[in-house]
Parts: sequence; structure tokens; C-alpha cells
Amino acid sequence: MKKLLVAFAAVAAFSAHAADTLTVAATPVPHAEILEFVKPALAKEGVDLKVKVFTDYIQPNVQVAEKRLDANFFQHQPYLDEFNKAKGTNLVSVAGVHLEPLGAYSSKYKTLDELPSTATVVIPNDATNGGRALLLLNKAGVIKLKDSNNILLTVKDITENPKNLKFRELEAATIPRVLTQVDLALINTNYALEAKLDPAKDALVIEGSDSPYVNILVARPDDKDSDAMKKLVAALHSPEVKAFIIEKYKGAVVPAF
Repeated sequence: MKKLLVAFAAVAAFSAHAADTLTVAATPVPHAEILEFVKPALAKEGVDLKVKVFTDYIQPNVQVAEKRLDANFFQHQPYLDEFNKAKGTNLVSVAGVHLEPLGAYSSKYKTLDELPSTATVVIPNDATNGGRALLLLNKAGVIKLKDSNNILLTVKDITENPKNLKFRELEAATIPRVLTQVDLALINTNYALEAKLDPAKDALVIEGSDSPYVNILVARPDDKDSDAMKKLVAALHSPEVKAFIIEKYKGAVVPAF
């Protein structure tokens, strides 16, 4: 019996070490949903994927940099570049997964042309998404900007504002909550979906497929080529995930692989 118990313990210990655990931070929609979808496939590959949900854009990067998490999935490359520059971190992109087109929403007006003089417009307060919002309004002809090739534009770079729009900057996650209190709100698709908005139907204007803001899986340089990470990338780039994104989000989220 003693030998049997020793043998059982050895098998259990081997099994415990055989499975790699990968802990990934993600915002709820669609990132965490996509990761939950690939969990069963990864389990078959010997990877125990644990998804830790965040509602902000700061802690996922901080905790990966501090080695409290293995990776995160919530941001695009321009945001990551600015974060690394501002915080002195060295996080890297592992793979692009999907695009979430940023859109302009209103609970008061059906078209951008209906916006009245001095209308209040809310945009994200982080550098990349704020500039992204202004570029979308520039492309739609609502304002004109000093340099439409600069992704880090601010309201100070507006050269023409025919309707004298009043811009407010708020944290991206909070913008859907003030939608009914303002005239126009520029909202990231993940937060729009959480707020039960349908980007394909509700946005007055939305980014096209030419947007450079592909959402990426991010890790530390020393961890980006681990076997578990490679298996996660393969799962995220599978035909099954592409079909899942297309069917579940119906154009509000677009596969980028």
C-alpha cells in the first residue's frame, strides 16, 4: 500500500508540473470573452489559462511588468508605446488579434450634422485614444486638425471647429456612463459593448477596417516566446476564434489575422 501511495503521489506531482499555468489580464468585453472561449482548447494542449478581469487600462500593464501576471489582452500598439514611454516599462506585443473600431455615439442626435453649436463632446483622456477620437471626427469633417498623420493629437491641435464644439476628456471606461448627459461621446468598442450599445447600428460614425489600432496580446520580453504563450497565440489565431468573433460581435469586433 505504501508503494502504491508513493507511486500515486509521483503521478500527481508529474501531472501538476505537466500543465503550464498562464494568467492573463483582460477587459471584460470582448477580450475576456475571447480568452474564455479558447480555454478548453488550451487545456487540451496542457495550458491552464486563468483570466483576470480588469476594467481599467493601467493595472493590466503594471501587473505584467511587475511579474504578477504573465500577459494582458486589452490594448493596441500606440497605447502600449505611450505606456512604455511614460512608465519606463518594456512590455512587448506578442500577437495581433482583433480590431475594435472606435465610434461616436449620441443619445440625442441621429447624425453628426444635427450637432448644435457649442455641443459638448467627450473623448478619452489617454493620449492615444484621445488622438484617435479627434482623427475620427476630422475624417468625418466635423473638425480639422493640424496634422492628420499624428496619432497623439490633442484638442490644442484643432485648427477648425465650425460648430465651436466643447471638448471634455474623461477616462475611457467612464464615458458610456455620461452618454445621456452630453451631445456626443467617442467610445471604445469594448466599453460600448459593455454598455449594451451596438456599434454597427448605434454609432453615428465609426472607424473603418484601415484603422491601425489592432488589439494585441502583450507580455514581458523574457516571457513572450514561452511554450505556453505560443500555444495561446495559436489558439487566438485559430479558425474557431475567427468564426467566434464574427458570429458573436457581428462587425463590432473584427478579426485581424
